[in-house]
Amino acid sequence: MPILSIEHVAYNVADPVAMAAWYVEHLGMRIVRKVDTTVHTHFLADASGAVVIEIYNNPADPIPDYASMHPLRFHVAFAADDPDAAKAALLDAGATFVEEQRLVDGSRLLMLRDPWGLALQLCKRARPLLPEH
Repeated sequence: MPILSIEHVAYNVADPVAMAAWYVEHLGMRIVRKVDTTVHTHFLADASGAVVIEIYNNPADPIPDYASMHPLRFHVAFAADDPDAAKAALLDAGATFVEEQRLVDGSRLLMLRDPWGLALQLCKRARPLLPEH
């Protein structure tokens, strides 16, 4: 059996150019590769440089109606040292608040939606999922 690592996760979105700019400005991501064709592919790395998402607009398949999906069906989760400050900044930038969960272990999970309806989760975990590098 091969041992593989995830290179990226991809999302077909309505406006990848505007979305990439918003994710860079408000989520601290950076564009690591961009393809200026009709699909406007953007590969965005998170602040750690360890996770990459790809956003593009490919008419070969319809754009999912992310705003109508329950956030438990699909969301992108970000670790947040100060979830309240992150929430406030994202709301000021056009995100909308959905809900907050406080888990019995002390973790906090705040669900928001970006301006295009994609669910974003802010995670302040009592114990990180993975050890820090």
